Amino acid sequence: MRIVEGVSVGISAIRGNKLRSLLTTLGIIIGVASVLAMIAIGDGAKEIVRRDAQKLGGANQFFVFRSSYKRVNNRWVRIRSNEYLKYEDVLAIEAECPSVKAVTPQVWRGGILIQARNGNEIRAGWNGVDATYETAMDWNVKEGRFITDEDVKNASKVCVLGDEVATALFGDKSPLGQEIKIARPSDYYNRWGQKEGRRYTERFTVVGTFVPRGTSLRFGFSFDNFVFIPLSTMQERFTGNDRIPNITVYAHTVKDVSKAVEEVKTVIRKRHKNQDNFIRIFEMHAGMAQLEKISKVIKITLGSIAGFSLLVGGIGIMNMMLVAVSERTREIGLRKALGAKRLDILLQFLIESIMMCGVGGAIGVGLGILAGEGMAMLAVKIVKIVPEWPAVISLQWILISVSFSAIIGISFGLYPAVKASSLSPIEALRKD
Repeated sequence: MRIVEGVSVGISAIRGNKLRSLLTTLGIIIGVASVLAMIAIGDGAKEIVRRDAQKLGGANQFFVFRSSYKRVNNRWVRIRSNEYLKYEDVLAIEAECPSVKAVTPQVWRGGILIQARNGNEIRAGWNGVDATYETAMDWNVKEGRFITDEDVKNASKVCVLGDEVATALFGDKSPLGQEIKIARPSDYYNRWGQKEGRRYTERFTVVGTFVPRGTSLRFGFSFDNFVFIPLSTMQERFTGNDRIPNITVYAHTVKDVSKAVEEVKTVIRKRHKNQDNFIRIFEMHAGMAQLEKISKVIKITLGSIAGFSLLVGGIGIMNMMLVAVSERTREIGLRKALGAKRLDILLQFLIESIMMCGVGGAIGVGLGILAGEGMAMLAVKIVKIVPEWPAVISLQWILISVSFSAIIGISFGLYPAVKASSLSPIEALRKD
């Protein structure tokens, strides 16, 4: 009953001095609200980066590609190796690297002219892939099907369209079963880079379309503007060789990326005369790791500011509780005269202090959520490259804020509570 009675008395004291209580808890309200609002915006930025990485396949991927130059002593030096990546390397990586979840070869190029029979055309990219691409990218087919192992084996002249390409060529109509023409780069540019005309020499049947993926903020292109063709067909009809410029490797998790990179290098050296200097590796999570460091610095800075605000709020709480002890000296004496123990008085004032901080923390949480949403809306208008800026309200930080408010209440309310409980009932009753 002591705690229940203490809560009741605490609520009555706060209600009896509403304005003073509000002004006293202002530091805590501002501290909690500012932390939650800034954390919401910061975590929202991380969510934007995570979504952007997901458009390209996720942060657990890295790219292995043939490079003609390497950097030595701050200058680029040409690589003299005749080695290059092949489909057999893809199969070897998939079979011999335990940290690797999936491997997809890619032969792609942008700026290719593509035409439908209705006369509509678009400048887009083509991408030669195998059957693993759809699942590795975690990309759903909107209509029809994706490229199969049979298509790759037979070098079938089929294709899957990105959403932008499908819309540009066929509008709202279904492109399934329709035929498109894809120009070879050499058909409209000569060896000197001069345009010679638009001769569409390769015909493909559309067997599927992808759901929209969106444009990458980091790299500025969209896979929605690509046509996907069986790898073997691409090599046979367009490149005329068995080389694979790029291999995308997916580790099981982001933490496995570093280990997977070393495993891939080992396989490459094993298959290419103990050489791996002809390849370069780009890890998708590298930029995100840098963002994590920046985020930690921001959180530490915000935490320091909020801690100072809460400290000021705690001092205000202590000051008010000391005033309350002085104002209610006769009440304390009367309660002791009627049998209240020191612990009862201590709990009464301590609970009152905790409740005041708790109320301030709750108001701060509400204001922080509203401020976070408002700042997210403002961020969209300022940073116009993103259609939305999510305000990520973390339950963890809400609990931390409220808990810290309670700790402030205990810490700064303990001294006034002890002072109140130590008053002599006779001296207290004499107080005017």
